[in-house]
Amino acid sequence: MDNTRRTVVVTGFGPFGEHAVNASWVAVQELKKLGLGRDVDLYVYEVPVEYQAVQSLVPSLWKQYHPQLVVHVGLSGMATTVTLEKCGHNYGYKGLDNCSFCPDSQCCVEGGPECIDSVIDMDSVCKKVAASGLGVAVSMSKDAGRYLCDYTYYTSLYLSRGRSAFVHVPPLDKPYGAEALGRALQAIVQEMLQLLVQAEEKIHCQHAHS
Repeated sequence: MDNTRRTVVVTGFGPFGEHAVNASWVAVQELKKLGLGRDVDLYVYEVPVEYQAVQSLVPSLWKQYHPQLVVHVGLSGMATTVTLEKCGHNYGYKGLDNCSFCPDSQCCVEGGPECIDSVIDMDSVCKKVAASGLGVAVSMSKDAGRYLCDYTYYTSLYLSRGRSAFVHVPPLDKPYGAEALGRALQAIVQEMLQLLVQAEEKIHCQHAHS
């Protein structure tokens, strides 16, 4: 049995626009109550809906915790399912944040690739969680929306060489309450960790045989 402790950081967003309560942060707080099991240290953060806050906070999380995995959770007003985002985008940021600010370059990382995929197989996570009988619908997407969600995801993917994930949740009670969203996040993050552990074991195996 592998007894090494694992560190996971999960973030949600603060209020913005007409969303005085952001379902993403509510869901993350529920996840914190549930935990991820005895061998996982879970840290949660509320991210302000501000480009400059993201630019300083995301690198500091990676630096401070050296986590196995960082999962960012955001709210999609249009979503009716819990949605796993496959990739982050570098360009096209024109929407103003809570400080009425938008990057002049309209991009996350100047000179960075247009798109970065997560190393996590979202298809596999989606199938496993959907089959687990949680009672929460899970789907996938390749477009996190070119706003703070996408911006945060790309920044994190860039820093971690793809070891990040992004999950969009629908508004509270449309159709899922806080507890259901928390349980869905727990199942999703545990599945992602499992995949990362398997990938690491494969690499160690290959090194052992080479």
